[in-house]
Amino acid sequence: MKQQLKTYINRYVSFSDEETDSFFKYLEVKSYSKKEILLETNQVCKHHYFIIDGLLRAHYINEKGVDKIIQFAIENWWITNLESYVRNTPSTFTIDALENSTILSISKENLEKAFVEIPKLERLFRIIAENTLVAIQRKNEFYMKLNSKDRFLTLLESIPDFLQRVPMYMIASYLDITPEYLSEIRKNL
Repeated sequence: MKQQLKTYINRYVSFSDEETDSFFKYLEVKSYSKKEILLETNQVCKHHYFIIDGLLRAHYINEKGVDKIIQFAIENWWITNLESYVRNTPSTFTIDALENSTILSISKENLEKAFVEIPKLERLFRIIAENTLVAIQRKNEFYMKLNSKDRFLTLLESIPDFLQRVPMYMIASYLDITPEYLSEIRKNL
């Protein structure tokens, strides 16, 4: 686990073994079973979650009672409700496990302590935040410019094995299309 985290961190900022060890002591290893909830809607988000193994999703139920998936997270990805985390407000969505998952969790309090102890950690989290913003902008652009079929093909190209892990109705929710239409797209490919 520690080596996996170090490999991830060093993609962005060079950390020594000592710095990685220092950061790791602030993290809590947690295991979640499939369908177990990490963050409930209306609960204040107090943690950032790094996925060691498994698959998570962020989703909400809209005004029509439809489950809308806004994010998936797989190995070596971070997930949180940043607005709830930063502003200490109730979460507008739920985060749960789609597979048995092993997570490294860091609380806001521990992250602040780690920032003081390991100053370059703030740079790492700034880069993570920037990459998250770029991903959100790309997704928004992707929704505006691409038709449903092209959205599906783009997702398939960017994370091919991911589609083997997620039920198609969830992919349809994420792409904001009906499961029936996604089935039709797949049949015509």
